[in-house]
Amino acid sequence: MTYIRPKFRHPELPKNKLGYSINYYEGALSTLCAGCGHDSISASVVQAAFELNIEPHKLAKLSGIGCSSKTPAYFLSNSHGFNSVHGRMPSVATGANLANKDLIYFGVSGDGDSASIGMGQFIHAIRRNLNMVYIVMNNGCYGLTKGQDSATADHGSKNKSGHLNVYESIDLASLAIEMGASFVAQSFSGDKKQLVPLIKSAMNHHGFAFINVISPCVTFNNNLGSTKSYDYVRQHVEATSTIDFVPEMTEITTSYSEGDSQQVKMHDGSYINLHKLDTNWNPLDRHSAMNAVLNAKLKNEILTGLLYIENDSTDLHQLLETVDTPLNKLTELELCPGADALVDINKGLR
Repeated sequence: MTYIRPKFRHPELPKNKLGYSINYYEGALSTLCAGCGHDSISASVVQAAFELNIEPHKLAKLSGIGCSSKTPAYFLSNSHGFNSVHGRMPSVATGANLANKDLIYFGVSGDGDSASIGMGQFIHAIRRNLNMVYIVMNNGCYGLTKGQDSATADHGSKNKSGHLNVYESIDLASLAIEMGASFVAQSFSGDKKQLVPLIKSAMNHHGFAFINVISPCVTFNNNLGSTKSYDYVRQHVEATSTIDFVPEMTEITTSYSEGDSQQVKMHDGSYINLHKLDTNWNPLDRHSAMNAVLNAKLKNEILTGLLYIENDSTDLHQLLETVDTPLNKLTELELCPGADALVDINKGLR
């Protein structure tokens, strides 16, 4: 098996405003399991960067450890990249961002990487409002170590070995909203139509932009009884806006009033729950977002879409009052102003 993509591409592939075709934003061939939801997320990242006309060398992708943290190898091969140790991606992203704030920082993590060993770093990246996109590919299990339940596995869900999870789950979207994240969204890896615009919005957001993506593990957590399986998610999705279906067969349409829910049968016989938010929904209101997420959870539904956004947030550089010039571009004269300046600094600390 090779991980190198074939060089041949159709000569008539459309190009963006920079003159790049979409293959310029791709990476190596995935070595993840066939059908893994993480690959769909990688494809959405590629599509979002292509549509936003991003110059790949102006983006830095960072990750920790896990199946999800392998994915930066599968997109934006012409970008900067750093694979850190388990749960430590946020601190690496913080250091890189402070050194050069001109780059777009794109962090990829998993539910084990962020909700367990990296929980502390995840929370502090939020409270510092680090200017970055932070995607969690959430499958509710540890895929690299044979499918044990992770901290986001829902209480009472059954893993592949047949064991029921006795612990309460950590809801990363609710946590991000409560901790003060300035952009919080949730989506499903199989809904590229929703996920691509969310990623584009996150890249354009000034501040910490968090996207929790339910991404079923086809090998260890796609069984009957798992709340992170494809069937369960498709049957319990509640979207923050109306979804249009345009499959290869006859188009599926539906009509319902604001504030109501509608169950729609898909071509494969499965059902998806739609919910049209009523007119008092306000994505700029943190309390409204928290209530929407909690209400959906009480109904065993997964709320997807943009949950909360703060348009005028203050990022880490503004909080620390750093200079406009990226630190990695400062000269020795600016970094070492001399003994007299050091004397004045020491006087101010007495």
